[in-house]
Amino acid sequence: MTPPARLSAAIEVLADIAARRRPAADALKDWGLAHRFAGSGDRAAIASLVYDALRRRASAAWIMDEDSPRALVAGMLRLQYGLAAPTIAGLFSGERFAPEPLSEYERSRLADATLADAPDHVAGDVPEWVLPALAKTFGPALLDEARALGRRAPLDIRINTLKHSREAAMGELNHLAPKATPHAPNGLRIPIGEDGRGPALHVEPEFLDGWYEIQDEGSQLASLLSGARPGETIVDLCAGGGGKTLSLAAMMNNEGRLVASDDDPRRLAPIHERLRRAGAQAEVRTPRGGRARTDVLGDLDGTADRVLVDAPCTGSGTWRRNPDAKWRMRPGALAARVNEQAAVLDRAGALARPGGRITYVTCSLIPDENDAAIAGFLSRTGEAFRVIPATEVVAAAKPDLAPFVRFTDHGLQMSPALTGTDGFYVATLERRSGS
Repeated sequence: MTPPARLSAAIEVLADIAARRRPAADALKDWGLAHRFAGSGDRAAIASLVYDALRRRASAAWIMDEDSPRALVAGMLRLQYGLAAPTIAGLFSGERFAPEPLSEYERSRLADATLADAPDHVAGDVPEWVLPALAKTFGPALLDEARALGRRAPLDIRINTLKHSREAAMGELNHLAPKATPHAPNGLRIPIGEDGRGPALHVEPEFLDGWYEIQDEGSQLASLLSGARPGETIVDLCAGGGGKTLSLAAMMNNEGRLVASDDDPRRLAPIHERLRRAGAQAEVRTPRGGRARTDVLGDLDGTADRVLVDAPCTGSGTWRRNPDAKWRMRPGALAARVNEQAAVLDRAGALARPGGRITYVTCSLIPDENDAAIAGFLSRTGEAFRVIPATEVVAAAKPDLAPFVRFTDHGLQMSPALTGTDGFYVATLERRSGS
């Protein structure tokens, strides 16, 4: 496919997303099935155009004075790719498979419009209703952080230390041109191309042999900050597909008792194969669905040295990877997540032994899901728990991380601009002895 034809395809996919209000991945998959002549390179290029247009949706619409799919693509080419108006006009030629020619007004907007007078939610490409929450989190750095959320995310892997050290793996993975991640001690960063594509890591022999897992550096750091140690009893309460379970198993060196569970049995489906591949030992407890649902962790109440709560959240910290999600998010979804977070924190509180700790993690930048969730838990549990200051947690686990996180009332916040990671929040609670 020619570059103009790819633009037309991206416009078509964006129109489908807008009309049916569904995830970009679903629309892209359907487009590929309906256009089997498009090769893998074409599909990847179209996906990059679509996601970049969604990253710059508000600012592109401002530049073009219109929010149609066509306008979003044209505005994105100017803002994200830095193309000049004549170059964009050459792509919008109206020739075979190319988008229709630009109007005089479109040309003038591309040539002269700026973001100088755009409101913050437009300049930062975030939903207007979320802006106050982000401003509370970031303060004067709001626009820098919002713009960082609009950039492409890096491609990180975590070396499985049950099988290899990072140093040894780096040599063996030299063909991927990896570099050590800035903060995570077992992470490697893999270069991606100009089209946003990285190598197919999931088919590499080293992946199949369990040498590494694909995991954002922020997620790796969240696991590290749990302080998991060999010989402990640890419960991964919201284990999902098992990414952090695998991190914990490596930290524990497969020594102790690691129990992984999740309220949704479907999310646990991939964990068994991932554990096998990694050589990681964990006991997976899968609840029954429907009316027969029972508490599969009741026998562990009051016994856990550590409980990891990777809480369900809005995912606002992952908007670099899922730019369409920020435009589909609604206030009602936030309220639902806050209720779920309270429930899993309360369950974690019952699991922790006296002196045991809870590590609460979200991939959110919204205070309602972070410090406010911790404050709510403390109010519900009276004097039973205390917050371990995040400064102490960082000093014990990774002292050189301190300048690259924001310390909050009850925890810490990682972010794309400051930390170079997805937007993870981490707080640590300890059950008081005798409670």
